[in-house]
Amino acid sequence: MEDNKLFSEFPPVPTEKWEEVIVKDLKGADYEKKLVWHTIEGFNVKPYYRAEDLEGLEYLDSNPGQHPFTRGKHTDNNVWDVRQDILTADIKEANRVALDAVERGATSLGFCAKGIRSVDDLAVLLKGIYINAVSINFMCADDYLELLRLYVDYANRQGIDPKELQGSCAFDPFRYALEHGTFHRSEEGDFQMAKQLVEYAHEVLPKFRVLTVHGSLLHNAGSNIVQELGFSLAAANELVARLSEMGCKMEHVGRTIVLNVGIGSTYFMEMAKIRAARLLWSKIVEQYKPECDCPYKLFIHATTSAWNQSVYDPYVNMLRSTTEAMSACIAGADSISVLPFDNAYTEPDDFGYRIARNQQLLLKEESYLDKIADPAAGSYYIENLTDQIARGAWEHFLKVEELGGFCKAIRQGHVQDEVEQTARKRDLDIATRKTTILGTNQYPNLLEKMGGKMEHGEPGVCCGECAAQNAEVRLLKPYRGAEAFETLRLATERSSKRPKVFLLTYGNLTMRKARAGFATNFFGVAGYEIIDNPGFATPEEGAKSALESGADIVVLCSSDDEYAELTQPVCNALKGKVKSLVLAGYPKEMVETYKGYGIDEFIHVKTNVLECLTAFQKMFGIL
Repeated sequence: MEDNKLFSEFPPVPTEKWEEVIVKDLKGADYEKKLVWHTIEGFNVKPYYRAEDLEGLEYLDSNPGQHPFTRGKHTDNNVWDVRQDILTADIKEANRVALDAVERGATSLGFCAKGIRSVDDLAVLLKGIYINAVSINFMCADDYLELLRLYVDYANRQGIDPKELQGSCAFDPFRYALEHGTFHRSEEGDFQMAKQLVEYAHEVLPKFRVLTVHGSLLHNAGSNIVQELGFSLAAANELVARLSEMGCKMEHVGRTIVLNVGIGSTYFMEMAKIRAARLLWSKIVEQYKPECDCPYKLFIHATTSAWNQSVYDPYVNMLRSTTEAMSACIAGADSISVLPFDNAYTEPDDFGYRIARNQQLLLKEESYLDKIADPAAGSYYIENLTDQIARGAWEHFLKVEELGGFCKAIRQGHVQDEVEQTARKRDLDIATRKTTILGTNQYPNLLEKMGGKMEHGEPGVCCGECAAQNAEVRLLKPYRGAEAFETLRLATERSSKRPKVFLLTYGNLTMRKARAGFATNFFGVAGYEIIDNPGFATPEEGAKSALESGADIVVLCSSDDEYAELTQPVCNALKGKVKSLVLAGYPKEMVETYKGYGIDEFIHVKTNVLECLTAFQKMFGIL
């Protein structure tokens, strides 16, 4: 009763009243443009959410650990495995890194197992590691079934019951086909191998997960969230359906699948993606009418984004991967791999591995994110995002099913078409700086040199090893969003000519400084030398100083009104004496006039920065 009296003093405010206040505060500005986020997934995110936005969401009545497992599998905690993926194929070095990782807090290890030929090889790789206490995951192998047999032999030699071993294999016929253009053996042969792996795991390694669906491949090829989720679930469903037809029990197949998702920097949406994955997986599994709950409890492994990583200003990668890891653990991922911050350009060293591992340990030991089951629950925003992502992903899932399943969809190029279309949108947003990659297409460190640190070759250049002749399946190529800009800047670093950009600042202090800053960022992302100035008293003084500097490009930086008195005298003094005259801004009514004076280029917020800088690079003979 007391509570009722208290709340009666604060009567509810209807949405219409909130909207009236918002519209008033906008002072005539467009509500949709200012406050509504139009996502690349195709739905709109409102500036605020209320309880009414959750009406009809039936899964909200469930608790953690209950069907449909949207709120995770744990009832009283949010524990996840801190997984360290060790990328080297050298088994002695991999063992050294693994021992250090386990000693310093890793609870799961990922190994590249190519080249493992015997139990003795495994003994070298796993020396000193208690495989009954640490999850062992094989990320790549020549023959996963033979590898598992060797692993079981090794466990028996150590006196360890294989039935207690936990871990996974990354066997995924779809990823192999999308990366190589053909299936490893054949489509039928790969599904036969999947069947053998499931049967072997059921008999000998019941806690081991032997099939993986790599949604991370779609993510790193530029897909959006609903595409990654919808297509990944379609791939997982095809594994269940076809293996069931081949005689495997659905329960055995379902519980042995790992969904490996990539985690990007859209913080709350990535949380919602994982929660939506569990919701939709439960919807899929219930159609098979399993005899137990095991296949409902999808194992989700999250890997921080490679697409988001940059070569330049690489320590920003630590910030990116920290928010990504937070999204994954808050959403209830079962295990998380954080890529080393320098993964984009070099082989990881002890420092890179340690930072990657410690990012997760801090989230556990200092932020206590492992203590509360489903910490995102009840947020109107996240619950609504979960629903919208689930609906969008389900549309993609149904479309694949209409095409006859995931194999037929990738053979027809449907999945590739959808992902590539989104990737082109992402690339355009980066080129026009609607999307900021800090240190790469915006706010560059002008003194940074990375050319000498590149160990992975030029960004954007394919080695050609992945392309198959007479490909059955069109390739889906992972890349990084920053690559195109990095290519420009690395070319400048390696050129004998580093163009000089002179900022001819004049007039209104606020405007000239703002446009000088814009021009610095604009040309700085290509690695050009920037010559800034405090301001000139006359156009002639500025032109004289520009000539004396030996500049290749002169950028006029002033207000639109003052360009009328600045542009003509500067152009008269410099035309033909510098490579290019540029004006910062776009005074629409005067553009043709200024072109007539000699202005070659206008740079402004709507400029396609990548196209413009590419043209400059070609002019200088750098590209």
